[in-house]
Amino acid sequence: MPPTLHLDPFFFPGGPVGCLLLHGFSNSPHEMRPLGEYLAAQGLTVLGARLAGHGTTPEDLERQRWPDWVASATAGLAELRRACSRVCVVGISGGGIVALYLATIAPLDGLVVMSVPVLVGDWHWRLLPIAQHFVRWVRDTSCDLTDPAAKATYYPHPATYDRKPVAALVSIGELQAIVRRRLPQITVPTLLIYGRHDRTISSGDADYLFAHLGSPDKQLVWFTNSGHGLVVDSEKEKVWETVYKWLVERRQSV
Repeated sequence: MPPTLHLDPFFFPGGPVGCLLLHGFSNSPHEMRPLGEYLAAQGLTVLGARLAGHGTTPEDLERQRWPDWVASATAGLAELRRACSRVCVVGISGGGIVALYLATIAPLDGLVVMSVPVLVGDWHWRLLPIAQHFVRWVRDTSCDLTDPAAKATYYPHPATYDRKPVAALVSIGELQAIVRRRLPQITVPTLLIYGRHDRTISSGDADYLFAHLGSPDKQLVWFTNSGHGLVVDSEKEKVWETVYKWLVERRQSV
């Protein structure tokens, strides 16, 4: 039985420390809600944003570009700041790229990014800027989740688009390039989390990101039995706990 769909943004009031959760490209707040519920149960204030064009239709996403996704995240950040004295951002995959960009334009107290692609992928990705003039969609039903129950529950699933607009993918690539140039500017405490079974992104993304981040307080954590969707995969509870413990350890600064 598929879980109840939670496609809309969510807000869980709590203490003075707030977490803005950003879901991945072509996904929805549904992906981040279990993590949000866990963090809220620990006393944090949590806002799960919905990036523009997500949780609706692929056609809606086709009309959006990276400034629209940043605007969605910025609006969520402003809402969270009205309720909290300290704010951190937690993003996965495409939401992680947006989170990294936010760290270069807004003051944050902490940053957690998971499964973030910062490098250009294989030759297929390199051809997208040209292909967008001839190909409107790419279909992707691949899944690298290691938990059979999670795989059956989340993929395929109405919360995740299996048709991805090429123009929007090109825009993600544009944001990646901007973020790569700005990585040395990111000095906020940062936690990076990746899964060893991730087949969606380049194997060098984690090392590149860790090496180029300007933050003097940065940590890279690998999960040995997880794919790209760390927050819902077989080690999800450990991932949630890792995020929370990292925030607690930096409670004085975060």
